Amino acid sequence: MKNIFTKEVTNEVIDRINSLTSQTQPTWGKMNVAQMMAHCSVAYEGVYTDKHAKPNMFLKFILKSFIKKAVVSEKPYPKNGKTAPQFLITDERNFEEEKKKLIDYLLKTQELGESYFDGKESHSFGKLTKNEWNNLFYKHLDHHLTQFGV
Repeated sequence: MKNIFTKEVTNEVIDRINSLTSQTQPTWGKMNVAQMMAHCSVAYEGVYTDKHAKPNMFLKFILKSFIKKAVVSEKPYPKNGKTAPQFLITDERNFEEEKKKLIDYLLKTQELGESYFDGKESHSFGKLTKNEWNNLFYKHLDHHLTQFGV
């Protein structure tokens, strides 16, 4: 798995994002390109904002026990997989605003670096290693950028 915390990989992902246009169509799925970028930003919003409520103790147990491995492992996501409710983006979004927000999150994450994330608490999964955070971030971005052909 590529390391999203390195400048080279962050720049590669940003280049892929910059190759998108507001008219880029997905090869699968229901989201348009602006919704996809908003969807990808949700993982970062959980780290950098209080926009999303933390799951209660029971739900967090379920997430850690049954979902965590699929999210933080290196195994790719399947096409058209089930999406957690807080990641569903169904309203229209502004392409340029969502693009800027996602790129800003990528740059902030790379600047903070893997040591910032090593052992950092996830809203949904508890403490994660730097490798688990990397897999969570990079795999998700790669999945959706591939969905849009970049």
